[in-house]
Amino acid sequence: MALTLTEAAADRVKAFLAQDDGGVAVKLEISTAGCSGYRYNLSFVKAIAEGDVAFESEGVKLVVDAKMLPLIDGTQLDYRRDGLNEGFAFDNPNAKNLCGCGESFQV
Repeated sequence: MALTLTEAAADRVKAFLAQDDGGVAVKLEISTAGCSGYRYNLSFVKAIAEGDVAFESEGVKLVVDAKMLPLIDGTQLDYRRDGLNEGFAFDNPNAKNLCGCGESFQV
């Protein structure tokens, strides 16, 4: 089981962590929401909590709650710019459907 970041995503996370006092990792969380069932949430954490699984990719620590890992195993986090739009994108091989607005996914 693994989660990875592209170089672009890692560079963006490193920049955010440099501004965050004491941040050591980015946490990928999954919550129930949206029209497809699940939504991604990113936060910066100062410590890795009990029950979290940590991965390192491109020099960045990425953590996820072990219970959520089967939903996102193999996911690659990217940072993309398209014209005036930019943001993190999730390439999740487990996602069977995405909602029309792109805010949620179904496994």
